[in-house]
This record gives sequence, structure tokens and C-alpha cells, in this order.
Amino acid sequence: MGRSAGGEALRLDRYLADMGAGTRSELKKGIRAGLALVNGKVEKDPGRKVTEEDTVSFRGREIAYEKYVYYMLHKPAGVISATEDRRQKTVLDLIEEEDMRKDLFPVGRLDRDTEGLLLITNDGDLSHALLSPARHVDKVYYAEVDGPLGDQDEKAFAEGMQVEEDFRALPARLEIVGSGPDKASALVTVREGKFHQIKRMFKARGREVTYLKRLSMGPLVLDERLLPGQWRRLTKEEIRSLKGEETD
Repeated sequence: MGRSAGGEALRLDRYLADMGAGTRSELKKGIRAGLALVNGKVEKDPGRKVTEEDTVSFRGREIAYEKYVYYMLHKPAGVISATEDRRQKTVLDLIEEEDMRKDLFPVGRLDRDTEGLLLITNDGDLSHALLSPARHVDKVYYAEVDGPLGDQDEKAFAEGMQVEEDFRALPARLEIVGSGPDKASALVTVREGKFHQIKRMFKARGREVTYLKRLSMGPLVLDERLLPGQWRRLTKEEIRSLKGEETD
């Protein structure tokens, strides 16, 4: 069954455009050519109003309306967290799904050379809730640096450090996984998302980050089955969890 946003009546051409079936101009031509069905009958008026009670098909395929969609992407290094770029590959270029929505965006950003969990959606309210400093949503990263780490580094992260003259980081958690004379690895949990924040925090401790991967964002954890560049839709349980709703 085709469903309009929240039961709102939509123009047929907008409905189909929202679902990625084509541009408004292309869809108007197709509708006028008799390629659209509403409740099993040919509809040639692009302005025909449809609601959640209607069944909509285009070019022989039923198209159900989804107000919001949610994807988990394992972002690879070398791809930028943007909606479009003429010169570089973006995270949206990696999502290849039939009739993909045109209003998708990444929730927050990962540096070009950073890997890991990235949520892609068109739900602006959820994005704001996850990124708002007032919500203090934990983000966990795995980091490798070019030298040893110790108790004093953990303490500095925990107390909140003066990273640069104009930036004092909020308290964060540094959990050292392994440390040697030339290399160390750690899990870092932060509740804010300043530009290059983790790299800047380690630099303030005299270390350069050589590898960085985001593992989780709030309750959403990167699916270990996803290789870099792969994606999947979120489950209903994951969506409810992100929204703070009770799960079964």
C-alpha cells in the first residue's frame, strides 16, 4: 500500500519523486503517458492527491511511501561525508538502492581518512537529537597512534583537556587496548563532535593518529558483517533504540 507522509495527501508526482522514481518533470510525462496506477486504475493527472489509503504503482511496480529511511554504512577511508561533490566520491555515492531517496544526508561527519559507522537518513529530527551537545550521545572510536600511551593520557582525557587555545574538550574516556614503544591502540568515547576532535586531542598529548574507526553512536553499533563500503537498512529495533523508544 502506498503511504503518504503521516497520512497527508500528496500530489502523485511528488509522491513518486519522494520515493526516487524520477524527477518531477520526468514523472509528469510518465503519468500523462499512462504509466501510473492509483488503486489499480490508470491515473494521468500528476496533481491527483493520494493518501495512505491508496495503492500506487508506476511502470508496473508498486511503490510504498516511506517518510523516513535509515541506513547503516561502513564508511571506508578515502570517501568524504557529504551529500555531493563534483571531484570526490561521497558516502551517498556508496548507497546503491533502487529508487533511493533524494533527500538523504549523513548524520555528522567522519574525516576523509576515517572509517567506520555512519548513519545516513532523511530524518532531520533524529539527526539533531544525535548531534546536539545537550544530548551527550556517546560515540566510540578505535584509534591507533604512533607512540606509547599510559595512565597520564587516560587521566587527561577523563578530566577534559585544553586541546588548543580556543578549544577545551569535554571529559572523554580513553581505554588503552595495547601499548608499545612505537605504537598504541585505544578505545575513545566522546560526547561531542568537534572538527578532527580525536586527532586534536591525541596531538595535545604528543601523539599522531595513524588509524581511526568509529564503532558506535549512541545505541547503534557498527555491524561487523559490513565490510568497508557496504551498507544495510537499519532494523526496526535499531530505529526504535535510536529514538529512545521501547524495544520488544
